[in-house]
Amino acid sequence: MQRQCSHCHLLYQEQELKKVITQDSEDSEQELYFCCNGCESVYFLLQKAQLQSFYTKLGTTTLTPPKSVSKNDLGFFDSPGFKEKYIRTDKNGLFSCSLILTNIHCSACVWLNEKILNAQTGIESAYINYTNNKLLLTWNNSIISLSQIIQLIRSIGYDALAYDYNLGEEQNKAQTSEYYMRVIVGVFCTMNIMWIAIAQYSGYFLGISPSITNILNIASFLLCSITLFYSGFVFYRSAYFGFKSGFIGMDMLVSVGASLTYLYSIYAALSHSVESYFESVSMIITFVLVGKFLEIRTKKSAGESLEKLGMFLPQNINVVENEQENNVIVKKPEEVNIGDIILALPGEKIAFDGILISPKGLFDCKAINGESLPVSKRKDEEIFSGFINLNHKILYRANKSFQDSLMSKILSLVETSLTHKPRIQNLANSISQNFSRAILLIALCCMIGWYFLGGIGFEQSLIIAISVIIIACPCALALATPLASIVGISQAYKKHIIFKQASFLEILAKAEVMVFDKTGTLTQGKPQVINSHILQPLSNQDKSLLYALTTLSTHPISLGIKEYLAQETLTPCVLQDFIQLDSKGVKAQYNGSKIVGGSLEFLEEEGIEVCNLKLGQNMLFGFGRDCKLLAVFELKDSLKSGAAALISYLKTERIKSVLLSGDRQQSVNTVAREIGIQECFWGFSPLQKASYIQELKNQGKVVVMVGDGINDALALSKSDIAISMGNGSDIALLSSDVVILDNSLKSVGYSLQLAKRTYSCIKHNIALSIAYNALSIPIALCGLVIPLFAALSMSLSSLLVVLNSLRIKKDLEFARA
Repeated sequence: MQRQCSHCHLLYQEQELKKVITQDSEDSEQELYFCCNGCESVYFLLQKAQLQSFYTKLGTTTLTPPKSVSKNDLGFFDSPGFKEKYIRTDKNGLFSCSLILTNIHCSACVWLNEKILNAQTGIESAYINYTNNKLLLTWNNSIISLSQIIQLIRSIGYDALAYDYNLGEEQNKAQTSEYYMRVIVGVFCTMNIMWIAIAQYSGYFLGISPSITNILNIASFLLCSITLFYSGFVFYRSAYFGFKSGFIGMDMLVSVGASLTYLYSIYAALSHSVESYFESVSMIITFVLVGKFLEIRTKKSAGESLEKLGMFLPQNINVVENEQENNVIVKKPEEVNIGDIILALPGEKIAFDGILISPKGLFDCKAINGESLPVSKRKDEEIFSGFINLNHKILYRANKSFQDSLMSKILSLVETSLTHKPRIQNLANSISQNFSRAILLIALCCMIGWYFLGGIGFEQSLIIAISVIIIACPCALALATPLASIVGISQAYKKHIIFKQASFLEILAKAEVMVFDKTGTLTQGKPQVINSHILQPLSNQDKSLLYALTTLSTHPISLGIKEYLAQETLTPCVLQDFIQLDSKGVKAQYNGSKIVGGSLEFLEEEGIEVCNLKLGQNMLFGFGRDCKLLAVFELKDSLKSGAAALISYLKTERIKSVLLSGDRQQSVNTVAREIGIQECFWGFSPLQKASYIQELKNQGKVVVMVGDGINDALALSKSDIAISMGNGSDIALLSSDVVILDNSLKSVGYSLQLAKRTYSCIKHNIALSIAYNALSIPIALCGLVIPLFAALSMSLSSLLVVLNSLRIKKDLEFARA
């Protein structure tokens, strides 16, 4: 007995079909039959998307079953080898990996894949970088396997491969070559059709025999068919799979418009009653394809900086076996273990955070902190991934895994930043989501209106409707946000700035208040003792105790005292019960004695009597033992270059600047006065800083906090945007939204300028695409545009959005400073 496949409607013997029993909305059982897993997947995909009406519209038409997939091919994605090389597992047990998608040729393809993948149970997130077709995928492997995800991607007309930079380049070259060949064929056919059209138009005025007319029509038909079905195949393929998934985009508009014109031209050629438009069909496809080809080439340029990051770290590591330098084994980064000894040759990049074993080494650190001069390291000092070994071969011991090393973390942050899309993109998506459906409806109403009410005949009514379909371009609107975000993130990284999410560009652009910490943010963070007030004679033991106390602290003031005392020969002391209190000081016990250091207010709280002293406007550090004040040190920290210029720029942008510090009033006022900050607060604890920022947010302000990422974590967490001046430290990467790798205030200004320019560009792109459609569609509805010019203008709208996004690359004020 023969039965139809429930999806493709092809006839098979019943025993050859897969039988599936489901329950319908009325809880009654329903028998379904499928010829393959592909048909079953597409059927239930359409059911889940509530697109059951597809089968009603399909009627008795049969479909070609989806691409069959070899079991061995899919099994590769679930193999242990693939998992070890490409898949990462986070602390929650979720799997993630990067894939390259093929057959992506426009933003609609990206939208369709993201929508289908993110709607699938078990997939936590799926984001596609439009510039390189790279899919960042996170999923729960206990619910869905990677092979099932690949099969889902293939079922909607695309394919996926494991991401590799070289593979990505090959795919890009292959796609470019494919488009180039299709463009060349389209241009060749179109040029020849135009020569034929000239002959036809000449014959129209000078006279031409019917036989010659038939020959010219046949030649035009053949050339047009090649252009339509070869050069235009990319539009038909994308439109078909998009329609299967319930999505109607630009490809559907182009395909419908060109097909209608093509069919009408065949009718015209056979009936000899009206003129054919084969040349228009060919030119529509060719113009749109050329625009798409230029868009692909330009988008590659837009994201090239991010794409090259994948090749920054070495892919082969020289591991020394048995601590014998001559016994070297080449391994992949993932195969190297913590504790392995690695050999780095001159000019090679350091792949792992580690400890230098060789006596000394000279490194280029520009990739991490923008430092232009080489940095010298000695034995047992820490070196970081991203450094470049300059002079001679060195040995170092890996103390972190490849994924946990600094440069890998930075690359991961930059890569994933684009997965968090700006809020304004929701506006663009909501507009474009049903745009194409509306256009098809408008075109149909337009044709009916012109035919029945305008009285211009079917031919002219159809041409007007086709012009409306072709001129509408949702692609420009879909490109408006993602392309500008990619360029902005890429430019930021070039200037040693990391935005952890693309959405932070939009929030930073709307900043109303920028709050600064003082030490380490506006100042160098390296206070030096400029004066000391010795109130009680300091014995060698007292100095040793103070040195031991400051050695245990990481606060910049403590480090300044430690550096001051390091010039003397001191006896080592071991302290007990050491405690550090942020914005106050440090204390400990030594053989029953209480040792206290920090602000004078803190010393008073600890029961130490503080006498009146004539002190300057600098930072103070008091030292006491057993309720006696022994000494007070004055320290001064120099301002960072560019501090005054940054505050001046904030004033021009009408952004309020505020200084919050735990330091004394005189020191804070001095810094505020020197750089032009009018509002400052002193003696603030971390809790008070966080409370102040929360109060600003309660007033509806968009607050940016700039700190060093070490003792400002609470205040940073309360702000809308947290900017850390961290030199790429782990703490800065964890506690902030934007990381300034070069520790420069110029980069803070640049990040703000870049955010404003990117956000402005996004708004311009959206306005441009909306204005284009608002102007062009009414003009087409009035019958003032032929399909040929409609195709040309549609391509130009997308190119204008791309070129406008590239303007972000122009130098900004702080980039030239």
